[in-house]
Amino acid sequence: MLIKTGDKVRVISGKDRGQEGTVKKVISAKNRIVVEGVNKIKKHQKPTNVNPQGGIVDIEAPIDASNVMYLDPSTNEPTRLGVRREDGKRVRYAKKSGKDLEN
Repeated sequence: MLIKTGDKVRVISGKDRGQEGTVKKVISAKNRIVVEGVNKIKKHQKPTNVNPQGGIVDIEAPIDASNVMYLDPSTNEPTRLGVRREDGKRVRYAKKSGKDLEN
């Protein structure tokens, strides 16, 4: 999976289409990601020692990685990502602009 934690992405399909956010967590084994502020669900928490009150909390649920596109930092438009080798290292790049990404 080419999307990494900390990338800015835009949701391209589903109930949250058009929303943008930062990737908080990547679950590569299931090809899913957690995006900040996207796919919010209500979870019923039992009272615990950490949270003695319990109650209903809003959390971000994972969405499939195919439902998001990386936002090119130079143009702020969705783009696909590619990988090329430079000096024996893998370098991610934006396919629309051709520019290398930081990591």
